[in-house]
Amino acid sequence: MFNIVPYGEEALLLNFKAEISLEVHLQVKAYYLHLKKLHIHGVVDFIPAYHSLTICFCPEIVNYKALKNIIQKEKVIIPKKNTEKNIVEIPVCYDVEFGIDLEMVAAKTKLSHQQIIDTHTAQPYLVYMLGFAPGFMYLGGLHKKLHMPRKETPRLKVSAGSVGLADQQTGIYPLETPGGWQIIGRTPLQLFTKEQPSLVSMGDYVQFTPISKNTFYTLKSR
Repeated sequence: MFNIVPYGEEALLLNFKAEISLEVHLQVKAYYLHLKKLHIHGVVDFIPAYHSLTICFCPEIVNYKALKNIIQKEKVIIPKKNTEKNIVEIPVCYDVEFGIDLEMVAAKTKLSHQQIIDTHTAQPYLVYMLGFAPGFMYLGGLHKKLHMPRKETPRLKVSAGSVGLADQQTGIYPLETPGGWQIIGRTPLQLFTKEQPSLVSMGDYVQFTPISKNTFYTLKSR
């Protein structure tokens, strides 16, 4: 199911099958939740990704070989489906003021703006992982019609709340950062603060709901 390899001097990697799929996600999630509950002495952090789990440890307390043995001895039950669905609704304004790549996406996909919005909001998306920037959510399940390549030259600044497309993924920039995703809208919600590290967790679902520009500014002012 997976192999274990060193990841520097203070971490190891559980590498699962290298694909973005619900099956692999459930494996990563099961090991992530199970191993966290063990409270292994010397382990300081767990970082789940699409098809890997990074485990950070303090080498003065536990070494790679000992930790690897602990993991290999654990019997982890892998569910066949995601039985618990915590769906987080996120409003998005798809106006061209915020969807700065909307025209380009429409031209490449041969879809109208409304068809892009309807397709993007048609179903909830699974949160496969958080990363790149604090609270940045990588969402899977994007319709093939909206699969878009990243920009050849990333922007130096992408506004906080921007909703983008990249390959078979969609996601939201929680903070103003550089980025190369194709931006089709923006949410007025504040997704990451010191008091609220992240609006969602790995394994949650995100449902986008379209809103008008007036509603965007009303919610933004609250």
